Amino acid sequence: MQRMFRDTIILLVGALVLSIAQNSLAAQGGPRGLISPELLKHAKLKVLWENDLPMRDGETIRQLVVLGNRVYAVSDHDYIISLDRQNGKIVFGETFRPAGPLVGGFKLYRDELLYVSGSRLIQIDAETGTERSSTELGFGVSCPAARNEAFFYIAGVDRRLHALRAEDMVQKFEVSADNDSLITSVLADDSFVVFATTAGNVICIKANEPVRLWQFNAFDAIAGPVERDFASLFFASRDTDVYRVDMVGLPEHTRLVWKYQAAAELDRSPRVTQEFVYQPVHDKGVTAINKETGIRLWSVPGGVDLLAEHRSRAYVMTEAGTLTVMDNARGKKLYTVNFAPVSRFAVNTTDDKMYVADTQGRMACLQPLE
Repeated sequence: MQRMFRDTIILLVGALVLSIAQNSLAAQGGPRGLISPELLKHAKLKVLWENDLPMRDGETIRQLVVLGNRVYAVSDHDYIISLDRQNGKIVFGETFRPAGPLVGGFKLYRDELLYVSGSRLIQIDAETGTERSSTELGFGVSCPAARNEAFFYIAGVDRRLHALRAEDMVQKFEVSADNDSLITSVLADDSFVVFATTAGNVICIKANEPVRLWQFNAFDAIAGPVERDFASLFFASRDTDVYRVDMVGLPEHTRLVWKYQAAAELDRSPRVTQEFVYQPVHDKGVTAINKETGIRLWSVPGGVDLLAEHRSRAYVMTEAGTLTVMDNARGKKLYTVNFAPVSRFAVNTTDDKMYVADTQGRMACLQPLE
């Protein structure tokens, strides 16, 4: 009897040791990890955390997006999972039920996630995932909503920007471009609002009344949202140019600082970090541009988008399923790593963390070792 008891204890201890070893390997990107330890070593990356997201049979990850201190995974079954960026713990997982086609993606304002579905504006509590409100707008929407302390700004397919009071959702005013072009993006501050159009206009108005402060005209539609960095605005146009425009007197006047010609039609917005601008170029790859001068630093043919930036290094995912690491200081490629298991990733312009996943929900947060 004693021998049986002893053997049982040995088996239990052995199983516990094996479990600890397996968990340790997984935490380091081992056999259960998304990226193997050998590839991580070659890439000079470490795993900060990993998580197997709760997915139903046949469900896949459609998108990863970084907003504030959270990273969100959105599935093809309209399920959204919020994870703490620092430790990978799930904050909430909720099914959102679209009332129609989603217009763009999610936006974060303070502790609320905003999105437009069909002609409804939905507000979600960013801490719990519960729906706070759902407002029928009564018109089709052309791009994601924006808001500040006092107003929601909704661009309609009627080519008008509608300003709705946040307290009761009553429209206070509306405004449009002089050429009546469709609005493609809206950026809101408490003192001003900037919106862009399919005619290439970037227009700034006062936040609380339809008074124009300035207008800048590109030669074709503005692609994707206008990106703000303090008093500077960065945007791409289908006229093949990337622009930096500075607001002088913030925001009473504006001046063109530089424009970079990509020699290809642009269909996405630039990714703006502390020192550089990264522009995805259709059918060409990703190009890095000096933020101050507008001079091209390098291009990665076949590049899809930026994962993150660390000091003078940029990490770019490619169509071939590789991670390409570029040296911004020298404008040269350092090395590439096979990242074939990665099929989804987030664009992160705020720090050096990289969020990657496969479609089945294996997810990891990576960070450079140096």
